[in-house]
Amino acid sequence: MLRIRSVKAARFVLFSSFYELEAGVIDSLMSVSPSPLMYPIGPCIPYMTLQEQSAMARAEEDYFTWLDSQPAGSVLYVSLGSFLSVSHSQLAELAMGLAASHVKFLWALRGELHSSVLQLLGDSNGILVPWCDQLKVLCHCSIGGFLTHCGMNSALEAVFAGVPMLTLPIALDQPTNSRLIVDVWKIGFCLKEKMQTEGLIGREEIALAVKNMMSVNASDSKEVGTRANLLKEASCRAIEESGSSYGKIIHNNHQLIIIAHDCC
Repeated sequence: MLRIRSVKAARFVLFSSFYELEAGVIDSLMSVSPSPLMYPIGPCIPYMTLQEQSAMARAEEDYFTWLDSQPAGSVLYVSLGSFLSVSHSQLAELAMGLAASHVKFLWALRGELHSSVLQLLGDSNGILVPWCDQLKVLCHCSIGGFLTHCGMNSALEAVFAGVPMLTLPIALDQPTNSRLIVDVWKIGFCLKEKMQTEGLIGREEIALAVKNMMSVNASDSKEVGTRANLLKEASCRAIEESGSSYGKIIHNNHQLIIIAHDCC
């Protein structure tokens, strides 16, 4: 409630998303009177750093060398965030499901979990890393899907990269974000729908879902991939000089200058 009151008292509200992605939500919020001025200025991700990435810097990371050797769109990137985590039982099912899928994957997983998960993965088609540069990985041509916990920052990075998502929300805003990804934006599939009565998603269901999303022949995967590419193009247009977010940033800066002048 305190946050809601703070929003109502504000003169401006900045959204890290962009208008074309969430037009209905933004229009609805702006229709409430009285309301502060609303500026979608996203996607608020460090996309400029992609242009600064040198070949030498990339060569220092073994996982980029591995990605460079993989066919386009063949690798599933897996990351469930660093703040919340699934149960050890679910983590084990996930590892065995990935191994059973025979899909190539890059899994970013905290270091203390590596030893137990490596044993479960066995001689699989993937690699395990304690950390990676997520945005640069998502923008790599070998990445064809993203198994994600649905943190909004991760979701926006996947939208910017045009990568379809397989969602495994854990808590907080993540289930809502998953619904946006799957039902509204239509750029992913929900893995949690496969949950069994004991509260686990089994390795067989995980393997099947991964294979389906990464299949170039599955019609639903093609539709999701097409939609992801359309939103990628929309996100790039939004931050161009003539784009919706770029214009909002310029207008917002002018408004802030006026306010600062009035306060002097």
